[in-house]
Amino acid sequence: MKSIPGQKKPSLFQKIQFILNPLNTLESYAKQYGDIFTAVVTLPKQVQVLVSSPQALQQILTKDENEYETFGSPILQSMLGENSILSLTGDRHRRERKLLMPPFHGDRMRNYGELICNITKEAASNLTVSKTFIARKLMQEITMQVILQAVFGLYDSPRLSQIRSILADWLELTATPLRASLLFLPWLQKDWGAWSPWGQYQRLLKQLDELLYAEIATRRAQLDPNRTDILTLMLLAQDEEGQGMTDQEIRDELMTMLVAGHETTATALAWAVYWVYKHPEVYQKLMQELATLEADTDPMTIFRLPYLTAVCQETLRIYPVAIFTTFRRTKQPLELQGYHLEAGTMIQGCIYLTHQREDLYPEPKKFKPERFLERQYSPYEYLPFGGGSRRCLGMALANFEMRLVLATLLSNFEMELAENQPVKPKRRGITLGPAGGVKMLMKGERKQVEKKSPSVATV
Repeated sequence: MKSIPGQKKPSLFQKIQFILNPLNTLESYAKQYGDIFTAVVTLPKQVQVLVSSPQALQQILTKDENEYETFGSPILQSMLGENSILSLTGDRHRRERKLLMPPFHGDRMRNYGELICNITKEAASNLTVSKTFIARKLMQEITMQVILQAVFGLYDSPRLSQIRSILADWLELTATPLRASLLFLPWLQKDWGAWSPWGQYQRLLKQLDELLYAEIATRRAQLDPNRTDILTLMLLAQDEEGQGMTDQEIRDELMTMLVAGHETTATALAWAVYWVYKHPEVYQKLMQELATLEADTDPMTIFRLPYLTAVCQETLRIYPVAIFTTFRRTKQPLELQGYHLEAGTMIQGCIYLTHQREDLYPEPKKFKPERFLERQYSPYEYLPFGGGSRRCLGMALANFEMRLVLATLLSNFEMELAENQPVKPKRRGITLGPAGGVKMLMKGERKQVEKKSPSVATV
């Protein structure tokens, strides 16, 4: 049986190449080796197998129990904690997922619709007319407010302000390709004092911990079963044996939601406004669809709009915020696409390369929302939130938020791109974002003249 082709360059060279220029590195590997190859990218020194064909993805994502076991990312574990749903495996992962599932689905999620629209309108109203702004910063403000209000049930408090401020500073420490090296290269993780990069990183994380544990303690002492925020629901949650979540488990999940639920959605939204305003024909089609809405349209109706949905899907296809699926490790020797895998082999699906396949997405570099109206893609052809039992728990909320924020901004404000050069993806910590954050110009609030003019933020 064939052995898997792959990179022979020194592991440190491969890793630095991937940290500094992840997409070009992956595309050059795929061009050289095809659908399956070995490389050293996200693990400290260990070689991993990367796959991008839907057939291989289906095999590794649907056979977790028998042939593959999931393996938490060491980087995410160090950032979010060992009890984060992104770090857990096996029975502990299933228990946690079951406890956390209810707030992200059904009626509870729909309750966030009006909140999302109002936060969006308020944040955009605070921008200065005729002045430029950075789209990612606006989106970070919106998604942070959504997380703090929906997850914590916090509206305005000194602790809320501190959490926001410290979290922003902490994420900024790894927001460039060079600074992101801290996360990928363990030998840089040395605390040489308050001014050393890792020292700063650790001190801010400690401050965040103190604030989160203080909030958990306050809320445990004043537990109100009538509150609907996610923190209250976590404090009340019990498994089949009547066991609740420990303070540390709740802290790690709060960190996961703050980082994964705020930064990633903000990045996706910054890309969405870039693509919409970059392509006048996309903008026109979207505005025509939004113009069909009544002033008091229900958020779920907005969420289901076909072209709005396609625009958001194409945004998440072309530059998915997460490049890879969760790690899988083979439990026994296996065959994958005609190749032999030894027991203990680390394997990941490469979401970015799958989304760039010509056979699935003709002209993959072009932004074409219509492809999602013309074809239904399988969960192994389109997987911006990962797949299998490890698919992102917040997927429904992220999709809901993306569509409502985009619809609210377009319906209520006139904006335009303030830069002509194409915006390229750039590493931002463990994810990818638009370089420069997308520079926009706020032209003012849109006049609502007709009965049917869209004013989704009033829903």
